[in-house]
This record gives sequence, C-alpha cells and structure tokens, in this order.
Amino acid sequence: MKCRHCQADLHLELIDLGSAPPSNAYLTDLTMRRPEKWFPLRVLVCEKCWLVQAEEYSRASELFNEEYAYFSSFVDSWVRHAENLVALATNRFGLDLSSLVVEVASNDGYLLQHVRSRGIPCLGIEPTASTANAARQRGIETIEKFFGVKLAQELASQGRTADFTVGINVLAHVPDINDFVSGIATLLKPNGVSVFEFPHLLSMITERQFDTIYHEHFSYLSFTTVCEIFRLNGLEVFDVEVLGTHGGSLRVYSQRVDAGKRNVLPTVQSMRSLEARRGLHSREFYQGFAKDVERVKAEFLYELVAAKRLGKRVAGYGAAAKGNTLLNYAGVKTDLIEFVADRSTAKQGKWLPGSRIPIVSEQYLRETKPDLIVLLPWNLRHELLTQLAYAREWGATFLVTQPSVEIIP
Repeated sequence: MKCRHCQADLHLELIDLGSAPPSNAYLTDLTMRRPEKWFPLRVLVCEKCWLVQAEEYSRASELFNEEYAYFSSFVDSWVRHAENLVALATNRFGLDLSSLVVEVASNDGYLLQHVRSRGIPCLGIEPTASTANAARQRGIETIEKFFGVKLAQELASQGRTADFTVGINVLAHVPDINDFVSGIATLLKPNGVSVFEFPHLLSMITERQFDTIYHEHFSYLSFTTVCEIFRLNGLEVFDVEVLGTHGGSLRVYSQRVDAGKRNVLPTVQSMRSLEARRGLHSREFYQGFAKDVERVKAEFLYELVAAKRLGKRVAGYGAAAKGNTLLNYAGVKTDLIEFVADRSTAKQGKWLPGSRIPIVSEQYLRETKPDLIVLLPWNLRHELLTQLAYAREWGATFLVTQPSVEIIP
C-alpha cells in the first residue's frame, strides 16, 4: 500500500482490528436476511509525511449511500456547538448578507440552519440522499455530490466562490485528501477563510481511542501533517484551537496560499512544537498502541461477562459508529448486550452492523429497566449521564470505555 498523500510505501502498522462491516451500515428487515460485507480494518503510518491511514477496501460511495443513517441534529450538544461556531465566524470574519458560506459534508443542515437564520447566503454539499433531503426540508440549498476539484471548478465557473467554508469531521472521511483540499482552495475567494474540525491524532493515541477507527475514516490526522497537506494543495493554516469534542479535536483556520493576507498566529507554531515534543513523527510514538487496545477489550469483556454471570440485564445507549467498532472488535453480540437505545428515529427499528443488536427507542429502555447501560458514544458521556439520570431510580449503573473502562454508579 502507498500513502494516499505522498505515495510513499507504507510499512509501519499502527493496529489491526480484524474485519468489520461499515460502521454506519445499519441493517433493516430486508438486509438482516442477507450476508453483510465485511472489510479488513487495518491502519498504517506513513514514515515520510506521517499521515496515519486505513487501507482502502471500500469505496466512499458504498459508505455514504442513500441509506446513511447518521443525522447530526439528534445530538443537542452538537447543534449548540455548530451554532457557536457560526456566531464566532460571523463576528471574526465579518460575514454578512453579501457573503457566501459553504459547508462540505453539511449533513442534515444542523450548522447551516444557523447561517440561514442570520440571513447569510449558504450552500450545503452533502453526498448522502437521506441527510441532504433533511437539509432541504429546512430550506437549505444542498448539492448532493462528493466534493473535490471538479465540483469546486463548476461552482467557481458559476461565480459561486465562498467567503467562508466549513468542514466538520469530514477531512478524515475523504479517500483523496489532496483532491479535497485542493478543491477547497479552488472554491475560496482570494480573502476567504476555510475552517476544519477533526479528531486530533495525539488524543487518539494517548487516550487509546481505537473506536475512532472505522471504515468511514480513511485518515487520522496530526496538526503538522495537516499543515503540510494544506500547503502543498494551496492552503495556509493561520490559526488553530483545541476542542473537547470527540475526545479531543482541533479546529484549524486556513486561507489561500496565493492570496491570503491574515498573519499566521503563534498558535500554529505552538501546536507544531507540542507534537514534536510528544514525538508524533517517530516510530516510537505509535508502538504499543495495539497492546493498549487489547487490554481495553479484555477489561470491557470482563465487565460484560461478570454482569451476565450475575443475571443482570445489559443494554447499550447510542448507536454510534464508534460503538460498532468496539462491539465488533470485542465480538459482542446480543448474548452480552440485549439492545441499544437511540433517540434517532432513522436508526430505531434497525440492527447494528456486525453484532446485529437491535436498535430501539429510549422509551423501550425506560420500560425494560436494564441493570447496566453501556454508553457507546463515550464522547457524549456527560450529556448522556444527565439525559439518562432517571435510570438511577431503578438502580442502573453505566459503563464507559474511555479513557479507561469504568463503571459509573
């Protein structure tokens, strides 16, 4: 395998999680009667540009199809996060009625609804029909295509270049990262700004967040590597912020290399220096990760089996993609977790890929009163513990796997 950015041969393995179906390929009554497609889930490290990346066995069109079931608006904290970003960008970059805001991977309009409510012209680009239709129902114009240079050139030829683009948790999802970033540079106006958010590789490794690894994520990103990919594709990073989302993320601000006039802030060098000190560009940083992950799996299974032996009823909460990585890597089926409750009506009545655990409504969880509830989207731990506080009335406890396996009374 060659690096998808610099084309160097890849030899350093970060982890091999065996095989799994795509994490968002939820099963229906029909597909439950069919065989599932399972793909190897192995991650390698490029020792030239230090891009961490999964082997590409599945095409993006297979992962982001018309049955895609992740709708951002079902997570209240995520909608507030998007609203705060819109307010920040509007004030910092002077967005107004004459501006054009473009979001790539705009999902169901969770972010652009806040742009539209301010009267600022906006456009969503979203390849999945289910979420694109939901955005249109909010009155948000949405182009139902994958983004790259070709689409950027089409929009630019129509005079639809952007003052501000945003891509939240999309950079890791694109198989051709060079084409994608170059497309953003093509789409930006000379003084435009592009903002990306993505889980920070530093957090993923040090906190053993292996369930961030799934087939939709083609790349796992350090700040320094992102800066170099951007530079070689026409963008310059001028600021960076550390976020608490998804267990530790970065928000990166960039401008066109050939035309941007904003000063590069000290935050950029500070983050580069931090990564250098932590050794992200050395083989040693990545060695030992796989063994740490094996210990997390063993501890997780120990708790589930212990609950089973005591006759406890165990359920999950949150049919998240990261949860599917955990369950399939650990080999968990309905014998250890009876069902998973989720607020999303797009997921209720379906089954998790691989484990085939049924997805039910939160009301079903209230009615059945499980003894132990596994919080699969551990990044929403505090929000979910508040939301599910009523379960403590019948004595339920909660289990999370990050930053370590823990039972929460």
